[in-house]
Amino acid sequence: MAEKALKTSLFSWEGTDRRGAKVKGELSGPNPALVKAQLRKQGINPLKVRKKSVSLFSAGKKIKPMDIALFTRQMATMMKAGVPLLSAFDIIGEGFDNPNMRKLVDDVKQDVAAGNSLANSLRKRPQYFDDLYCNLVDSGEQSGALETLLDRVATYKEKTEALKAKIKKAMNYPIAVVLIAIIVSAILLIKVVPQFQEVFSSFGAELPAFTQMVIGLSEALQKWWFIILIAMFGAGFAFKEAHKRSQKFRDLVDRSLLKMPVVGDIIYKSSVARYARTLATTFAAGVPLVDALDSVAGATGNVVFKYAVNKVKQDVSTGMQLNFSMRTTGVFPAMALQMTAIGEESGSLDGMLDKVATFYEDEVDNMVDGLTSLMEPMIMSVLGVLVGGLIIAMYLPIFQLGAVV
Repeated sequence: MAEKALKTSLFSWEGTDRRGAKVKGELSGPNPALVKAQLRKQGINPLKVRKKSVSLFSAGKKIKPMDIALFTRQMATMMKAGVPLLSAFDIIGEGFDNPNMRKLVDDVKQDVAAGNSLANSLRKRPQYFDDLYCNLVDSGEQSGALETLLDRVATYKEKTEALKAKIKKAMNYPIAVVLIAIIVSAILLIKVVPQFQEVFSSFGAELPAFTQMVIGLSEALQKWWFIILIAMFGAGFAFKEAHKRSQKFRDLVDRSLLKMPVVGDIIYKSSVARYARTLATTFAAGVPLVDALDSVAGATGNVVFKYAVNKVKQDVSTGMQLNFSMRTTGVFPAMALQMTAIGEESGSLDGMLDKVATFYEDEVDNMVDGLTSLMEPMIMSVLGVLVGGLIIAMYLPIFQLGAVV
């Protein structure tokens, strides 16, 4: 068993070089004494060595999936360059600004240094490395082609995270603008409308129906705004908890999303792309098709596809061709079915699935760009109706009064 490595930390240092010039920098090491020794070997006289402090905000920074993708890509690059595994961990760890990511890399290094395989070390941290990731790394270690498998895993993670980012882009932009519109409308109703109401009370004439409706809405919001706010937060919390705890509710949400206009088509094509990308990656890594489908089911991101892939797995395990089984589910598009059939006939299934994934990823990209362009005038129209409607309602009595005079 390999000797357990010492836990490293990041130190900032100041000193002088051989010419007496002041120099400073950062260096990883187990303790200040060993950092000073390392500096002296480089001809630097260390004057100050202190452990780098972590800011309050960066200390609580979460590890994002893109951090894991970057870690994987760097590991693949280091392995291809012939850098020893433990040294690769040190180099990669220093490159992350997120202290939690540095700690994760260091913890994995400690496990590997203690004699565990890389795959087993990663399996101890399932919140960051899923079964698919660990199984592919395990295949690479068993076959002696870890650098090749890490490269494939890195490509897979980068493309899937890029696809997720595109979906979020399509959803977040209109949601953010609508929320801003609601907040602005609420401020106008609570703060501005009452000022006009005081002016209207001196008119002594009946107000237009539209103005009365807006004033009534303003009075209700002034009286019940706190309860409405609590109800909105309560509804959001209830939705989040139900989605977390109830499988039936999650299934209902997933099916409903696929039926939504425009957005449903984006989610559908992104699920097809993730299915093809995951299956291509696992199959190219030498994982048997039936075992590969196990990993694919959870990676599609939608329950409709999860059930379809599970059915495909059962059919394939009984000897049915993959493309025929996919056809019987009624879920997959014709293009994906045809490419899968060609791949099975020609013996290049992973290559064809990779082309399917690329095609649908490009489709999602184009649809997101189109949706964003379409949403901009629609959102401006919504803002115009909300804010403009409130302004018209307030000035309508003034216009009518002017007409009478």
